[in-house]
Amino acid sequence: MTRNLTTIGFDADDTLWHNERFFRVTQDRFAELLMDHTPDDIGPGELERRLLDAEKRNLGRYGYGVKGFTLSMIETALDVTEEQVPGAVIKELITAGQMMLSYPIELLPHAREAVEAVAGRYKVVLITKGDLLDQERKLAQSGLGELFDGVEVVSEKTPEVYLDIFARHGDGAARAMMVGNSMRSDVVPVIEAGGWGTYVPHGLVWEVEHAEAPEHSPRYTEIADLGGLADLVGRLG
Repeated sequence: MTRNLTTIGFDADDTLWHNERFFRVTQDRFAELLMDHTPDDIGPGELERRLLDAEKRNLGRYGYGVKGFTLSMIETALDVTEEQVPGAVIKELITAGQMMLSYPIELLPHAREAVEAVAGRYKVVLITKGDLLDQERKLAQSGLGELFDGVEVVSEKTPEVYLDIFARHGDGAARAMMVGNSMRSDVVPVIEAGGWGTYVPHGLVWEVEHAEAPEHSPRYTEIADLGGLADLVGRLG
């Protein structure tokens, strides 16, 4: 009998381990550092909006990850202060970004069990965006590296990217599943490529990663957490 699934792809950040909360902590630090250097009409909400706008503009230049976020903080600080921000504040922002590259990795509940449950029976691939060195660091610290048959750090997750990855690491997208917490990056494009998209809600989601759930698609699935993945794969695979 032909198996429906031969390859399982996993997102990394906020699917297997915590990530977004470190960005939120650093964003709070950013607002605190600029509090005494911005005009009265620029409050925390406006500052957050300006930073998000800078991040969106810079995705095409710097890609995803801590380095682009740090540069966007510096750009926003210069913008909202009309280039009057003290050098000491810029230095603190750089330090805050560097700290993000050293936070210890904390696996999300059921992450190891979920990967172990499918490893060996399926080809298992880590598919993630972000800074290459940082993602390699996090994977090494996670202790999950030996469970993956392949690791792909990509600049963007599109249907074309998934078609290429699952062709190289399996029998094509039609027999592949992508598991992740981003509707925009981990679910919608892989379904458009002909695969299965499994959504695992995290709670903290960067605004850029929001998208409507493709509930009309028979290849869209959702589980409350990674503890439900083994049963889902067993039914579909």
